[in-house]
Amino acid sequence: MIQLTTFLFISGGEIGVILLIVVMVFGADKIPEIARGLGKGIKQVKNATNDIKHEITKSAERNGLDTNLSTDVTKEINKVKDEIEEFTGSVRRKM
Repeated sequence: MIQLTTFLFISGGEIGVILLIVVMVFGADKIPEIARGLGKGIKQVKNATNDIKHEITKSAERNGLDTNLSTDVTKEINKVKDEIEEFTGSVRRKM
């Protein structure tokens, strides 16, 4: 059985109806302007979140807080891998 992928639980027919309504309400000549405006808005939000992340990181570094979680996680993963290898090595030797 083939399952069709849906976007936000909206089928193809429903997307078509929505696009038809958008064209009827705004007109075909206004749609590129609307899309351009939405793109600019999304870019501004992305830049603002990046600025906020940068400020939080800079503030944490000034206060001596560790902001690099990936190195801590990597160290723990490597430690667990080493322990597993030690355990499996001793099990392999006994068999």
